[in-house]
Order: sequence, then structure tokens, then C-alpha cells
Amino acid sequence: MFKIRTMNAISEQGTAALQKRGCEVGPKVENPDALLIRSADLHEAAFGPELLAIGRAGAGYNNIPIERCAEEGIVVFNSPGANAEAVKEQEIASLVMASRDMIGAIDWVRSIADRGDEIPALVEKGKSSFAGPELLGKTLGVIGLGAIGALVANIALELGMVVWGYDPFMSVDAAWKLSREVLHADDVDTIFREADYISINVPYNEHTHHMLDDEAFSKMKRGVRIVNESRAEVVDDEAMTRALDCGRVAKYVTDFPNKVILRAPNVIAMPHLGACTPESEDRCAEMAAMELYDYLLNGNIKNSVNLPDATLSRMGVCRLCVLHRNVPRMITRILDYISERNINVEHMINKPRGEYAYTIVDLGDRIGEEIAAPIRAMSDVLRVRILY
Repeated sequence: MFKIRTMNAISEQGTAALQKRGCEVGPKVENPDALLIRSADLHEAAFGPELLAIGRAGAGYNNIPIERCAEEGIVVFNSPGANAEAVKEQEIASLVMASRDMIGAIDWVRSIADRGDEIPALVEKGKSSFAGPELLGKTLGVIGLGAIGALVANIALELGMVVWGYDPFMSVDAAWKLSREVLHADDVDTIFREADYISINVPYNEHTHHMLDDEAFSKMKRGVRIVNESRAEVVDDEAMTRALDCGRVAKYVTDFPNKVILRAPNVIAMPHLGACTPESEDRCAEMAAMELYDYLLNGNIKNSVNLPDATLSRMGVCRLCVLHRNVPRMITRILDYISERNINVEHMINKPRGEYAYTIVDLGDRIGEEIAAPIRAMSDVLRVRILY
């Protein structure tokens, strides 16, 4: 049916779901209708005219040229929330590690392994060097209240923390999942001012680039502890190093090590482990696979990162799908062309997203290339598909 090329090791739960539906799936599939990837860098990749979609088995999509894909009418999907449980668990561990020097303590205990009968006494004498504060009663500021941030905020309440949350773009779905006990911050400065601990859970983009910089650190409590499960670039590493050097930041736990931050004191860096659980990889792969399949089969778009989301139950004899620029009279031009040929519209939806829009039209008659070609030739149309 559909040809889907995998460009990384994808969980069998995802590939099997596609194969079960008759798709050809694998790394050697030629002229694919879609790509299913994890970390493969596509910025320099050439896309064939037959490529309709890219599915990212994970939340981040910095490895995909999403604007170029939009211009070529290629829908890019991610799988938000599928790895949320795994990342949440690591964040809770990170909060504990930020408070109590567990890594230093473990390393020190290993260093005295050859001291024999002296070990118990050495342990009692040396343990105070690794003590740290409890989470109970402390204030956590969560920046970004999406699938992961909401889970972190909720479980921090269970740990007895006071929780402030900030997210100017919080969705209705995320709001329903968030405990009413989470205090609402009108601006990020409230988080900086109130928090003993800060958890960063925002997507990386031009607006969040170096969100934590010298100015941000100057507004924080002295001795604040910060956990970054977002992206490395959300934090200005040079500014973070200065904040760590002077004690403004007591501890920085990050999942994104690099040559700058690894030289700084009081940093706990992990090798991007947040979503690295077999359960998370299964969920991400299956979610991305099903998003691709629904788009290829029905034209429905859900969880796109570059083009409008639009889903519509199938009605009529066939479906016309048009990706186009969000310009005046575009829908009228499409519908006028259809109605002039006495084709009845059974059902339709149009959704905009910035400069792009997507129109799905279910028709009462079967159409072919004689209808699609003139619509495809219209100015501002990016991609036209006919689905039966």
C-alpha cells in the first residue's frame, strides 16, 4: 500500500503496526511516501516529489528542516507526550541529585573500597560532606506545562513541594491534566523570583533560545538548583558557567552535555537519557507510525509541527486534500472550481497555521487528475492529493 523508509532503529511496535496495515517498511525502501525517523539529520537531505510526510518518533524535531518541508508540502509529525512518563521519572531523579550529592557520595564510597574494616567508620565520618536539603517544603518553578511539565508539576506536589507553573501557550488538554494546586505565574520572572528549584520543559525555538541568560540568573534566588530536560540551547552555557562559579546556581542538571558546560563546576550531565526507556521508544514509534498512516490513508493531520492540524471523518465518494498558503479567497477558488463541474461537496474542513492552511473536501462524485491538475496549478497551492 504505502512505502515508508526508516532512517534509524525504530521500535518494532511502530514498524509492525504499519506492516500489519499492508505498508512496506524498512531502511531500504525506495521512493518512499513517508520517512519514519528518530535522530537522523535531514537538513541536507534531498526529498523526492513523492515524499508526503515525515514522522519523528519523539518530541524534538531540530533535526528536520520543517520550513523547507512546509514549502514542499511535506507534513512533519512528532509524537508529543509519548515519552512524558520516562522524562518525568528522570526529572524527579534529577531534582534529588540536584539537592543531595548522591553521585559524589557513590564515587567516594567506591574510592574507599580497599580500606577493609575501616569502611564503616570512614562512612560515618565522611557522609556529612555529601548532605543536602530535602525537597519537602521547597518551591519548584516549572517552565513549560506541556505533557512533561504538567506531570512534573503534579508529582512535585505529591512530594510536598510548592509548585509554580509558567506557560503562556498552554493547551486546553494540558490544562485539564494540571493539578489545581499548581500556582499560576503570569510571567517567567515570577518563577525566577520564587523558585528554589527550576525545571525547564519548553520546546527549543527562536523564542526560547537562551531563555536562561545572565539577566535571568540575576533575578533568581541565590543557590537555585536547575534541571534542564528541554534542549541545550535554551540555556546560555557561558552565562550558566558564570552563575555556577559565583554560587547563584548551586547545581545544574542537564541532559545535554557539551564542551562548555562540562567544564563548569556543580554540573550533573547525562547523555540525553530522558526518553531512553523501551516503553517510551515503543510509544513514540507507534504514535508516529499511526500519524503517518492516518495522513497517508485519510489525509488527516494530527501533531504536525509545520502545517495545520485538521482531521475529518470520511464521507462521500472521494476526498480532495489541498495544502496551500493562507491567503484570501483560496477556499472560494477551490470550491468554485468544484461546483462549476456539478460536483457536490459532502463535508469539508479548513484549518490555518500562520502562513499555511489545509483544506479537506469530501465529494459526492469520484474525481481524478482532470480536477486535481488545475487546482495544483493554482497560485499558492503547495500539494494536492485525491484519496478514494
